[in-house]
Amino acid sequence: MKLTIATRESRLALWQAEHVKALLEQHGHQVTLLGMTTKGDQILDRSLSKVGGKGLFVKELEVALEEGRADLAVHSLKDVPMELPEGFALACVMEREDPHDAFVSPRYASLAALPQGAVVGTSSLRRVALLRALRPDLKIEPLRGNLDTRLRKLDDGQYDAIVLAAAGLKRLGLESRIRAVFAPGEMLPAAGQGALGIEIRSDRTDVQQALAPLVHQITWLRVAAERAVSRAMGGSCSMPLAAFARLQGEQLQIEAAWGDPEGRVALVRSHATAVVADLAAAATLGEQVAADLKAGVQRVGGSLTIDHTPDAD
Repeated sequence: MKLTIATRESRLALWQAEHVKALLEQHGHQVTLLGMTTKGDQILDRSLSKVGGKGLFVKELEVALEEGRADLAVHSLKDVPMELPEGFALACVMEREDPHDAFVSPRYASLAALPQGAVVGTSSLRRVALLRALRPDLKIEPLRGNLDTRLRKLDDGQYDAIVLAAAGLKRLGLESRIRAVFAPGEMLPAAGQGALGIEIRSDRTDVQQALAPLVHQITWLRVAAERAVSRAMGGSCSMPLAAFARLQGEQLQIEAAWGDPEGRVALVRSHATAVVADLAAAATLGEQVAADLKAGVQRVGGSLTIDHTPDAD
């Protein structure tokens, strides 16, 4: 089968698309790439929430699918809105890379080693909230751009440290830049972090069948629960929210956290465990955690409608 993959043109996005291309070719398909620059890649001077949110990273790719110029689009799953437009479907979730956050610094070995008032870069409200809970004395500054741009800004001395997804660094062979990996108890990951999602037109059952060998069901169960938390808390927009699930046997354990990026109220956490056998059961568990988390946010006087900034890497 001849297939065309729509992909963003950042180095990480192209790596991900090439990875999917190689796997599909192993199953006998002929695959080409359609590289595209999205509005999310072009707008670097404003909060994405003010010009469209996470969907800016996928909209142009969806247009290519709709027009038949591409058959599938490869995304970092945490960039994919929780609700896809009508006519589109998440057809495949692949095996997860390291889902944790990474501490990156040329001078300091860990977050604890940073001096008081050190400048840490991130544009993720989730990371801002969790960093403030760990080290309220730090100065947290916005950091936009693709992975290489962010590392260059760090090396130019604009920041003492930055926080990135470990998965992206590992995929690009930059694991040596990681000084420390945050445990979930310190920095709970974003929903879907480290996983790749493949989007298609919902009527393309032929493409869905071609993707079936790439599906990693354990990862999909985990991220189904995580994305259900995000969906219940705020739909497709991003917020200072973390959700991370682990599967042990048939028991799915999920933990979620909400924090105030301004540090005005305490971090709120919620967790639950249940036996899950399918995606619907995983999503139900995530919804239960979200309901508990919402109640906790209300108890501490927090707001679920603050300005949002996507949790890009």
